[in-house]
Parts: sequence; C-alpha cells; structure tokens
Amino acid sequence: MNNWTRFKNSYFLYSFKREPVAYISFALFIIFVLVALLAPVLSPYDPYDAMMIDIMDSEIPPSWMDEGEERFFMGTDVQGRDLVSAMLYGLRTSVIIGLGAVIFQAVLGITVGLISGYLGGKLDSFLMRVADIQFAIPYLIVAIIASAIFQLAFGVDRFQQLAVPLLIFIIGISNWPMYARTVRASVLGEKSKEYVEAARVIGLNRRIIMFRHILPNTLTPVLVLSTIQVAQAIMSEAALSFLGLGMPISQPSLGSLIKAGFEYVFSGSWWITLFPSILLIVFTLVIILFGDWLRDTLNPKLYKG
Repeated sequence: MNNWTRFKNSYFLYSFKREPVAYISFALFIIFVLVALLAPVLSPYDPYDAMMIDIMDSEIPPSWMDEGEERFFMGTDVQGRDLVSAMLYGLRTSVIIGLGAVIFQAVLGITVGLISGYLGGKLDSFLMRVADIQFAIPYLIVAIIASAIFQLAFGVDRFQQLAVPLLIFIIGISNWPMYARTVRASVLGEKSKEYVEAARVIGLNRRIIMFRHILPNTLTPVLVLSTIQVAQAIMSEAALSFLGLGMPISQPSLGSLIKAGFEYVFSGSWWITLFPSILLIVFTLVIILFGDWLRDTLNPKLYKG
C-alpha cells in the first residue's frame, strides 16, 4: 500500500471531509494566500507607484456612498491610495511576514528542542532556562524591545527599508521557545524507543539519529503549532505596526493600514481602518479555526470513536 492509498484511507482525510469547519477554513486560507501572492495581478492600482497616487484623492468614501467615486470601490486612504489595492498588497506583506516568521522560529526552536531533549544534561538545563526566561516575558514585549533596538541601531529610515526581514526576525525570535518546548517533550518520549536504540547500536552518529530518525516522529505537534503560530505572527505584525514599530505607512500591511486610518475614524473616514481590520480578523480567524480542528484531529489522546 503506497502513501497516497494510506492517506485516502486515513482517519485524517475522513475527518476532514466530514467537518465543514475544516474544509471551509482550509479553502478560505488557500484563497487568501493566492489572492495575496497575486496582488500585483489582481490590484486595480499599484500602491507603490507614485505616478498612480494623487494626494487630492485622499479620503474618498467607498463608491456606494455619497461623494464616492466608481474607480475606488472601497474608497481611498489618507495618501490617496486605492484601498482595495492597498489591502491586497498589505495582505501579501502580512502573509510573507507571518510565514517567514513561523519558518524562522520553527527552524530555531526545533533545532534547540532536538539538541536539548536528546543530549540532556547541563546543556538541556541551560537551553530550557533560556526558554523559561523568554516565556516569563510576554512575546509582544520581547518583539517591541527588539524592534526598538533595531530602530536605534539602524536608524528609522534604514529600518523601514529592511522592515520585512527585520520583522520576520523579531517575531521569530520572540516565539521560538514554544517550538523548543514542544519538540523537546516529543524527543524525550522518542529517544528511549527501540528504533533509536537500534540506530545507536549500528553506530549512527547523533546528528543522523536526531534529524533523520527522531525528528520525523515529532512533526505532528509541530504542524499543529505552526498553523496557530502563523495567525499569531500576522497579529504580531499588525500590533507592532499599529504601535509604530512595524511596517511604515508608506509600505502597506494590514497593521500599517489600520494604524494609518485610526486617527481619522472619528472624523468620518471610518473605512480606512474598518476594511483592513475586517480582513485581518477574518484571515486570522480562518487560520485559528483550521488549527483548532487540526489539533483535535491529530491529538492521539482524544477519542476518535
């Protein structure tokens, strides 16, 4: 029986097809990601092209309202950018930062967790104390401090130019202990099993045993955690941008768009903040719902009667 046949007959696929929350949230997630990646094709305007932006078009209401214009379906922001285009590009930026931060924290956390759990001893104690210290500080505080330090080190202008890779690093370095703890717990349960003892007996080195034999058996909880962490990373980017420590207003992300329009909400230009906020809420909710289903399905302790 090949892998595809096993997958078709698996409880995972059976549960997926019978659970509307699972397949609807997964389908919406794929749609959001595709829309984000295709933003340059789908957007009516390019929010990065100064030739397409006119400050005289700022704060135009959505097309269905009085004083709205047909060319701007959801209106414009304070810089005169088409809000639909800015949201599509902003979604792409948020997705890139979210996925990039999760990949970074997963690689770092998995490596630390594998080494700590397998080697044990003083190294394990040291690495876990470092993780404990970071756990004791709210991740957003760590991200804010790191972002402020980078802005002081590079300067505001340079930070804005490198905003995407720096935010990936900042958000990633704030959340790696979750992966380290999760993987370490799995490694402690795996390293005493017979297949690991057999690998030691035949003389395989520790690196091969850790990464080729133990790591694949720890990926189920990592997959579940990664799904939730994508939503967490996207919300972290939005929070940092809203606080002025993330993406600059000139480079649209969902967080920077919400920040840009927040001070104009009570002056009547509510759409600048409302529409990006709705997109952010719906996108993160879709990811969280799928992650919750994934956790319940892949948790071996739950009854699957």
